[in-house]
Amino acid sequence: MTTRPIDRLLAVMDRLRDRENGCPWDLEQSFATIAPYTIEEAYEVADAIERDDMAALKDELGDLLLQVVFHARMAEEAGHFGFEDVAAAIAEKMERRHPHVFGDKVIVSAEAQSEAWEAHKAAEREAAGGAASALDGVALALPALLRAAKISRRATRIGFDWPDARAVVPKIAEEIAEIEAELAGAARQAAMEEEVGDLLFAAANLARKLSVEPETALRRATTKFERRVRALEVLAKQRGIGRDLDALETLWRQVKTAETGSGNS
Repeated sequence: MTTRPIDRLLAVMDRLRDRENGCPWDLEQSFATIAPYTIEEAYEVADAIERDDMAALKDELGDLLLQVVFHARMAEEAGHFGFEDVAAAIAEKMERRHPHVFGDKVIVSAEAQSEAWEAHKAAEREAAGGAASALDGVALALPALLRAAKISRRATRIGFDWPDARAVVPKIAEEIAEIEAELAGAARQAAMEEEVGDLLFAAANLARKLSVEPETALRRATTKFERRVRALEVLAKQRGIGRDLDALETLWRQVKTAETGSGNS
């Protein structure tokens, strides 16, 4: 009988973690040392999706799956749970949180399902003895911008939110004014950090109100900036322009115009 690929992968991990004949590097790892790799692989999956590279996505999903198998194997060695338990638990959770698919509940839209999903999660946390706050359960290890959006979204559960996206804009202007005031005064480093943090948090809220994923928006903006700076470097080298800011600004506008047909965006 042909061995299923997942069974082969589990067997590979068993060999790698074998105390007598396994790989020394794999044997030295722990949950803590592997966690950064798990996060990195998740980002590489997102990068492959962003680039619409299906060959890379297949490879990156395999790398991410390996991380799950690795963690499950270490947990099994410690007597906590195994890969089968992980798979069974997530299957059960998906069925429980989709009663409109696996039961007779009616949910008519994606938005309604998102609300029902959060309600299920809150009920599960409360049943487990948690849920002291609407903000419970948002992981500290999330990227800061993503966590800001999630925390502000959770605050809406108690009715604490701006009425619409337009109402957030004055808050952003307020935060910029506070930065300007600090620059005009002592420009204390701790105060500047706090004010910039407030500005970024307000920007994350604006993104949420506009149904924009802030991590995706920032990643794409950074990619755009990177692409344009690379083009700027080429032009500057061709024309013998050094660290002349005015000349570089002129080239920057040319690069933007070449991309967009105008100097905007």
